[in-house]
Amino acid sequence: MANNITISQAAQYLGQEVTISGWVYNKTGKGKLHFIMVRDGTGVIQVVIFKGNVTEEAFEKCAALTQESSIRITGVISEDLRAKGGHELQAKEVEVLNIAPEYPISPKEHGIEFLMDNRHLWLRSSKQHAILKIRHEIIKASRDYFDNLGFTLVDAPIFTPSACEGTSNLFETDYFDTKAYLTQSGQLYMEAAAMAFGKVYCFGPTFRAEKSKTRRHLTEFWMIEPEVAFFDLQQDMDLAEGMIIYIVDRVLEKRRQELEILERDVSKLEAVKTPFPRIHYDEAVKLIKAENPEFIDGDDLGGTDETIVSSHFDRPVMITHYPAAVKAFYMKRSAQQPDRALCVDVLAPEGYGEIIGGGQREDDLEILLSRIREHNLPQEAFNWYLDLRKYGTVPHAGFGMGIERTVAWICGRPHIRETIPFPRTMYRLTP
Repeated sequence: MANNITISQAAQYLGQEVTISGWVYNKTGKGKLHFIMVRDGTGVIQVVIFKGNVTEEAFEKCAALTQESSIRITGVISEDLRAKGGHELQAKEVEVLNIAPEYPISPKEHGIEFLMDNRHLWLRSSKQHAILKIRHEIIKASRDYFDNLGFTLVDAPIFTPSACEGTSNLFETDYFDTKAYLTQSGQLYMEAAAMAFGKVYCFGPTFRAEKSKTRRHLTEFWMIEPEVAFFDLQQDMDLAEGMIIYIVDRVLEKRRQELEILERDVSKLEAVKTPFPRIHYDEAVKLIKAENPEFIDGDDLGGTDETIVSSHFDRPVMITHYPAAVKAFYMKRSAQQPDRALCVDVLAPEGYGEIIGGGQREDDLEILLSRIREHNLPQEAFNWYLDLRKYGTVPHAGFGMGIERTVAWICGRPHIRETIPFPRTMYRLTP
């Protein structure tokens, strides 16, 4: 009986009879021969169907095959260096599972709205497939990085009774007889977990009800968020830098083929080495004002401002000590500059913007309580969070890395909507 294998395993079965199941990617041939390119999610292989090797019925069915028709083929794997993947399958038996109607996403050019409306099908194309393979590698590398350092994964809730940074950009929902919000970050819960386990991280979806239509924003995106007890800002930055290096090296090692499909200039990724430049907010302002004199010192950085700063570097740049007024209530202030937060934003090179935001947390109970009042936040919603400062408070720090922006940068994609399987934006809730 033939072994059922995936296309990626073909080289291991040279000269052996196997069965492969997949979808028609392309088809050529005439007369007594059909050449069918078949994909199965792990790769693409050429299937050679000679009329004398299969039944008359099977050969005729193969003539009717269309793009994305599904088939199961049994045959012998042979080497052919001219074929995609270096191997081909000489068919002996062919089972046609489904003849697909005309496939809506043909090789011709399509507008982005058409492609997004057909996202469930667009995922099958080679570039979209490559992006999501790289996304998978980035997520796996991120988790491996923390696991190898002795971190514990702690899941944060999706429904929360309070917000990390106010409720203006949160999705509110009815929760039985009260209100709840879809989480914008697992950070507060990771602070609690860090006090129990020391080094923790969470990974999951987060939600922002921002009415933004830029190429960098989604309403639903994924973040990985570490938090570490007894950490300060400098240690936090070291952790973030190590993580980015680990991810980039891993993608370069494991996903070269996908980067080639995307025509990514890998020399840009190979330049990502330590140390990363670390600059003060005031230095960033000088770089911005040189090109945009209208920038107001003390404001948060917008997308254009981030692009200006990152254009001066060939690797991610870390910006520290933003004005505390533009940062969240839980950010610890600098002892040397009380109006500045002990925070860091990591900007990806090539104009991809902020991929990491984090910093040291305020660990003093009275100061944190006063910050909550200053921000007009409901104290009762944060009583549990304040308990963390009552019972064994310690210095601690952490950050959040947005998966989609990181994928966009590493893949070299112009818009974030291609970096998640089914994007959610202001104007898109389907498919």
